[in-house]
Amino acid sequence: MPGLTANMQVSDVVVEIGGLPIRLRCDDPAFVSQIQERYAGYVASSNEANFVFDIELAPAGTASGDEDVRVTWDSGRWLMRRGDFRAEWNPSTARGRIEQTVNPYSLDCVLRIVHTLLLARKGGFLLHASSAIRNGRAFLFSGVSGAGKTTMARLAPADAAMLTDEISYVIPREGAYFAVGTPFYGELARAGENLRAPIEALYLLAKGPENKIEPIAGAEAVRGLLGNILFFARDPDFVRMVFDAACDFVGRVPVRQLTFVPDSSVWELIV
Repeated sequence: MPGLTANMQVSDVVVEIGGLPIRLRCDDPAFVSQIQERYAGYVASSNEANFVFDIELAPAGTASGDEDVRVTWDSGRWLMRRGDFRAEWNPSTARGRIEQTVNPYSLDCVLRIVHTLLLARKGGFLLHASSAIRNGRAFLFSGVSGAGKTTMARLAPADAAMLTDEISYVIPREGAYFAVGTPFYGELARAGENLRAPIEALYLLAKGPENKIEPIAGAEAVRGLLGNILFFARDPDFVRMVFDAACDFVGRVPVRQLTFVPDSSVWELIV
């Protein structure tokens, strides 16, 4: 991919997720418009973005490679790469750059990675989970692909506000944990509502012949949670931060196994 030019005529947009505004700058106004459409509901008007990323697009038709995501720390910068993008971010200057194919989903992955790093320092994390707010409380439904995250979102009653059907944003606040809406979606292909609420419970999903809830505690709860946390870096300090956050979370939030059949009646158990 070509290097960034020194004097770009840029357009920009601020995307704010979890209260963290990130300014995205690109010399292609059409791509900036795509970003605004992709992250509708999370576009901020603030001129005080905490972080700035300059984006350079590869020429149209550039093929993506098959390389898996890699995140490494080198000389004061986070380096992020996959077959369709290369990115770097310097936390001390709050500046970064992204070289990517003309694909908004490449940017989506970079933003997820950046938020996992930011959340780790705050004691939070991104979780493979759908989540919803009902009666002022948030409920998380976590599991591997096919476990039923999107199914629980589809079955949610009309009075539930969906935060996401794929990637839940979890952050501590004043001794409690809150779930925050995200634009990161799965099969439903729509962004979650930009809301937040204290987490009432985390449900680890399993499909079965009947609806039932069983408590999970201690090491089993920590293992179940860690298995679904989204994290890419292998830096020992950050791995420890995530582990500590998982242990603290299960000490404050009930963790339960939810076995269910794909029917709206399962939501009668969610209280």
